[in-house]
Amino acid sequence: MAKLLLSLRHVPDDEADEVRALLERNEIAFYETRPSLWGVSAGGIWISRDADMAVAKRLFAEYQERRRATARAEYEAARRAGSITAWSAFRAHPLATLAALLGIAIVVALTVVPFLMLHGS
Repeated sequence: MAKLLLSLRHVPDDEADEVRALLERNEIAFYETRPSLWGVSAGGIWISRDADMAVAKRLFAEYQERRRATARAEYEAARRAGSITAWSAFRAHPLATLAALLGIAIVVALTVVPFLMLHGS
């Protein structure tokens, strides 16, 4: 019976491609399900043979550790170079940043208003 190795929800295309290539290089039979039209299922990469699952999990864990180390090194290099700042985040995603700031302001206001009303009475 097939077993799920990787749910494709929030998985970047390059990562999914690298996992497919890893499985193919190691001759592990797999198949892929696509996300549903309405977003009910995310799709996934499934290992076809039960006997391959332990090897696939080990290879996938090693791959994830390499990817994590690479991403961490890239982040640290960008941080040291000064390219990761609040301003760069705002420039990259201005609407999301403004929405987050608005949400924070609303939460703070809802938290503080009851105390201000007590002192005003």
